[in-house]
Amino acid sequence: MSQALTLARPYARAAFGIARDAGDYASWSNALAFAARVAADPQVVDLLGSPKLTHADAVSLLAIDGAGEQVRRFLALLADNRRLALLPEIAGLFEELRTEAERVVKARVTSATALGDADLAGIKAALKKRFGREVEIETAVDASLIGGAVIDAGDVVIDGSLKGKLGRLQSALAS
Repeated sequence: MSQALTLARPYARAAFGIARDAGDYASWSNALAFAARVAADPQVVDLLGSPKLTHADAVSLLAIDGAGEQVRRFLALLADNRRLALLPEIAGLFEELRTEAERVVKARVTSATALGDADLAGIKAALKKRFGREVEIETAVDASLIGGAVIDAGDVVIDGSLKGKLGRLQSALAS
């Protein structure tokens, strides 16, 4: 995995540089995400490894409808260098670079029950104040938390769940 990330990093930086210069992060994100999903499909993995598949056919398969010429040339470069299998890593690294450049924090809020709009707005406002950046929230429900929520925002994890509190209490009592 770390070798794949090492190989993918220069390609992600190059794609990011092209997108930044064009001021077009969104279409590059969409194009790379689509190509990554296609390239990760088990049936496509075998096809991409086939010597019978031409680079032009690989680009046609992986390029999203309406992809610009630069995206197509980028995919052709990956095909020429036999790096199409790295597309999931490239797309992930591109998104990290994009969120950093756009000063956005992506947070995942996992709660015991579905949160209402008011609750999510409060969490978003608190995270925006804490990080000084815009916040994008993704939600999930995990009934095993019993109550409360766990917020995962990159390097910061805030565990306000009852399950977490009970675990900390148990550790404190066992000491």
